[in-house]
Amino acid sequence: MKSVSNHEESVLEMLRNDEDFALEYLVAALEEIDEEGGEAVFLTAVRRIVEARGGFAAVSKATGLNRGNLYRQFGADGNPGLTTLLKVLSAVGLGLSKVVTHSQDEHEHAAA
Repeated sequence: MKSVSNHEESVLEMLRNDEDFALEYLVAALEEIDEEGGEAVFLTAVRRIVEARGGFAAVSKATGLNRGNLYRQFGADGNPGLTTLLKVLSAVGLGLSKVVTHSQDEHEHAAA
């Protein structure tokens, strides 16, 4: 069980400290969003980044959104509105435009 814990800690550290890794993480989750269960995967990815970057208490303070509602909205069965999603991503330093731009850059490099 310790190796799983170490892996989790390593992933959280990279999500916290490596913007490119965090963007790639969200891009991968976003690419699966139309698949069965894809919405839950994307929301879980956002939630993990939030947890790595200060947690929902910090996001709640930065955005003015209710912390309990954020937990529910970004749970596997959550359904945050676009405005909420944009505020949360912005609060953790990863605006949606960065995710989309990173995705486009990634695809351009792969095609070259």
